[in-house]
Amino acid sequence: MVGIYCRAHHRTAGPLCAKCREVLGYAQRRLDCCRFGAEKPTCGHCPIHCYKPSMRAETRAIMRYAGPRMLLRHPILALRHYLDGRRQSS
Repeated sequence: MVGIYCRAHHRTAGPLCAKCREVLGYAQRRLDCCRFGAEKPTCGHCPIHCYKPSMRAETRAIMRYAGPRMLLRHPILALRHYLDGRRQSS
């Protein structure tokens, strides 16, 4: 999703720009520290909001843009993300 967003908004052809790399790295660090581990629901359904407000807004903007476009580029990943979003945390 970050790659789709970065290519469209920052006109990158190859690797991500510095800002998008920062957002992606932050998200990966937060996922590594998540208490739910592999059973983590999507962030929208998670009872614990572990992102800083600025990063949460940035991530929300990325998902809002890339989510619908992901269906065309990566239909299987989009379906898996949709199904994960329906799962509740335990």
